[in-house]
Amino acid sequence: MFSFANPQYLYLLILIPIVFGLFLFARLRRKKKLSEYGQLGILAEQMPDVSKYKPWIKISLQLFLILTIVIILARPRAMGTSKAEKIKVQGIEVMIALDVSNSMLASASDDPTGVSRLQKSKLLLERLIDKLGDDKVGLIVFAGDAYTQIPITADFVSAKMFLSNIDPSMVPTQGTAIGAAIKMASNSFTADEKSQKSIILITDGENFEDDAVGAAKDAYEKGIQINVLGIGSPKGGPIPLDKNGQYLKDEYGNIVITKPDENIGKGIAQAGKGTYVSANNNDALNVLVSRLKELSKSTIEKNVFSPNDEQFPIFATIALLILIIDMIILDRKISWLKNINFFNK
Repeated sequence: MFSFANPQYLYLLILIPIVFGLFLFARLRRKKKLSEYGQLGILAEQMPDVSKYKPWIKISLQLFLILTIVIILARPRAMGTSKAEKIKVQGIEVMIALDVSNSMLASASDDPTGVSRLQKSKLLLERLIDKLGDDKVGLIVFAGDAYTQIPITADFVSAKMFLSNIDPSMVPTQGTAIGAAIKMASNSFTADEKSQKSIILITDGENFEDDAVGAAKDAYEKGIQINVLGIGSPKGGPIPLDKNGQYLKDEYGNIVITKPDENIGKGIAQAGKGTYVSANNNDALNVLVSRLKELSKSTIEKNVFSPNDEQFPIFATIALLILIIDMIILDRKISWLKNINFFNK
């Protein structure tokens, strides 16, 4: 049995029916053009070296070559060969609270058709996880309510896998309850009192539900630092309802414009003795990581999995052999076989 390190490349298998379809189209077009010059049976006698079967053999090899190349890109690995090993490292615990309210569907830039605030948040979050090193990370999503998506863990691979599936539909109650998210994050750390802890709040700052600043103060009293990454253009933007250019409107029929509230974000960061930084700052992630590095690291346990046995060298060898065979096979008949008809007695 196999698993794949890069399963997204398996979508490239769509190339196989596309290439085969183009091959059939070319063969039919060739047959049609030849028929313009006369009967195909008579024309075949004038081209004795042309093989009827070689093109089909070559396209079969080429399709199989595409299959093996796609499998190589997907990096097949033998399942069941990984072993977990507990090691002790120096790090901190970081809980990330990600805003998934409808306002996060608005554009992250001044261009209303650009990447959404939520999409940009997920891209930044993936890069941030890569920078955490030996730390532990957890993820909470929130809108009108807060939900734990990933408990505190050192498994960064699984953490990043969850990111692609995050969208506003995960939280049935809409709104922006930042305070509830901070409280849940504060209660989601391990019981290790020696471990330094930090919350990274990623939001556009539109808080309508609760006392986020008060929740940040309570968290800091527990020794938890709070940093805020603000998302969105200061000019604001409409909230798309679908891909057909429809936007959220108020009761009077006016398009609702959502603007990020930096004052709320700065107030939360100040109460949590952390830093507020805008995602529009190209150095935003480095600012956050620098602030996390200020926290003293403690010894934490981490499960390390040895990588599964890579199987792509086998498929690379097969691909090389197929390529060599395809280069050797010509479209002409083999001279010593041209006079033999295998289908007649």
